[in-house]
Amino acid sequence: MAEVTLDSLRKEFDRGTIVAVDDVDLEIEDGEFVTVVGPSGCGKTTTLRMVAGLEEPTAGTIHFDDEDVTDVHAKNRSVAMVFQNYALYPHKTVRENMAFGLKMSTEMTKDERHERVREMAEMMGIEELLDDKPDELSGGQKQRVALGRAIAREPEVFLFDEPLSNLDAKLRTEMRAEIQKLQKEFGVTAMYVTHDQEEAMTMGDRLAILDEGQLQQVGKPTEVYENPVNRFVAGFIGSPAMNFVDVDVDTTGDTTTLVNEAAGFELPLSDQYLRGHDLRDSAYTLGIRPENVSVIEEPKGNEIVTTTVEVVEPIGSDNYVHLALTDDFLARSRPDIKPEPDDVVGIDFDERDLHLFDPETGEDVFLREVEPETVAP
Repeated sequence: MAEVTLDSLRKEFDRGTIVAVDDVDLEIEDGEFVTVVGPSGCGKTTTLRMVAGLEEPTAGTIHFDDEDVTDVHAKNRSVAMVFQNYALYPHKTVRENMAFGLKMSTEMTKDERHERVREMAEMMGIEELLDDKPDELSGGQKQRVALGRAIAREPEVFLFDEPLSNLDAKLRTEMRAEIQKLQKEFGVTAMYVTHDQEEAMTMGDRLAILDEGQLQQVGKPTEVYENPVNRFVAGFIGSPAMNFVDVDVDTTGDTTTLVNEAAGFELPLSDQYLRGHDLRDSAYTLGIRPENVSVIEEPKGNEIVTTTVEVVEPIGSDNYVHLALTDDFLARSRPDIKPEPDDVVGIDFDERDLHLFDPETGEDVFLREVEPETVAP
């Protein structure tokens, strides 16, 4: 297997007027599964295509272990790619589709190719479909054929370009687990691109979050969730998304207080939370995740603020309580917390769950200690 290293990778289009990928540095360890996630147009697929050899970098290098493959043709790289649209030949049978890559990239005999295809088809549970054409298959079956074709080549690097986006929710969950199982079984280095942050969180050993072509943060899913480096990452990772409230810092007297006059709350910060940070009297953005917001159906006067319920959405395991504190302020509560619309409720939260973002840079003011690679440029 291979370690993949991207060094200052950049890709421009239209004579440099469009920068799709901007100075990306990323190391993927041998046998590691890294998910690359971000909104549409952030550069994640372009990055993947450069690793595959389907796009030529404008600048920077790509290494597989110690070998510089930046200028190596795609067919000569030990990679296998699974596409969103499966990329199956409609006129070929499943057997022929799975054998095609082996025929083009290996010196196997016909019998050896057929035996490898049979083994892969049995592993993927599609051995009875080998003589069918792609038009006769369901979406899940097509995806298994595409996966089997990729695995059959025994590549050093697996590349996945949103391979599950065309499947229904139940099948996506099944295929996520199957892909992870196969990757661990073969120990192949994997780079998986998706716009679905839940998919990225559940599948990757580490996440790499891109925005506008720039790498924002790299880290384990729980680390990124609990300690986002900036407002973009905080709002993109997590479902439902983090709540944001504009606040002013008031350092009058001996106490540092977060104030939002429109929402009607004042939140003193403890010395322990401040940890020696010297906040200026200025505007900031407070962030709090919906699951960290407590709804008090009968306010007692000691909660942070009272506000009005707009909508309650029961989802079975939880209730989503939409509140009038700010636009789109949401609390994720237990199912037994079910106030009615227009009820006045209290809200409370632990200051340890707060994030405070600089409104100019977007950076988390109280970012905990993180590895250097996880901090956005």
